[in-house]
Amino acid sequence: MSSKKVGIVDYGMGNLFNIARVLESVNCNVEVTESPEDLKLYDYLIIPGVGAFEKAIANLNNKNLSPAIHEFVKTGKPVIGICLGMQLFFEKSFEFGSHDGLGLIKGNVRKFDFNGNKLFKIPHIGWNSVQYKYEQIDPAFKGISDSSYFYFIHSFYCAPDEDTDVIGLTQYGDQLFCSVARKDNVLGCQFHPERSGTIGVKIFQSFINL
Repeated sequence: MSSKKVGIVDYGMGNLFNIARVLESVNCNVEVTESPEDLKLYDYLIIPGVGAFEKAIANLNNKNLSPAIHEFVKTGKPVIGICLGMQLFFEKSFEFGSHDGLGLIKGNVRKFDFNGNKLFKIPHIGWNSVQYKYEQIDPAFKGISDSSYFYFIHSFYCAPDEDTDVIGLTQYGDQLFCSVARKDNVLGCQFHPERSGTIGVKIFQSFINL
C-alpha cells in the first residue's frame, strides 16, 4: 500500500465509498473525512459530489471545509473534483439562482440549453467521449487515449473564463462543453471516474502519481 494518504472530503453529498473502494483496489491509503483539521494530513484530496450546488456549497461552508480546502490548495498538493465537486471549484453557479463557489477556477456553471430540441435530454446521462484540448496530454490522463469514453450524469456544465484552464471537451447535442479543467494543482472532471470502469481507475492511478 502507498505511504501517501488520499483524503476524500465528506460534506454529505457524493459517491464517497465507491471512490474509496476504487482507490483501495489500486493500493491507496485512503480515508473519508469531514474534519477540516484533518485535511492538512493528506497528500492528495478528492472532492466528490452528487446533487445540487446550493446545498453542496452550504454544507462545505457550514462544516468549515471551504477555508480548509483553500489552505490545502495553497500547499500545491493535488486536488481533484468529481462531477459536482468540479463545479464547486468555480466562482459561481446559476443552478436555481446564483450561488458563489470556491473560486479556485475562474468561470461559472451553466445549465444545458438546447432551445426546445427534445432529442437531447437533461440531465446528460451515460457514456460520452472526452477530447483533449491540447496536443500535450494532461498528466492525469497518462496512458488514456484521446476520445476515450467516461460515464456522465449532470444537468449543468462548467464554463471556464480562461481557455488555458480547459483540458478536455465533450460534445452533447450542439453543446461542446468543458469536461476536464485544470488550474495549477486543481483538477476537475465532470464525469465519474469511479463509474467508468478500468479507464476510470487509470485516472485515479495517474492522479496519485502526480
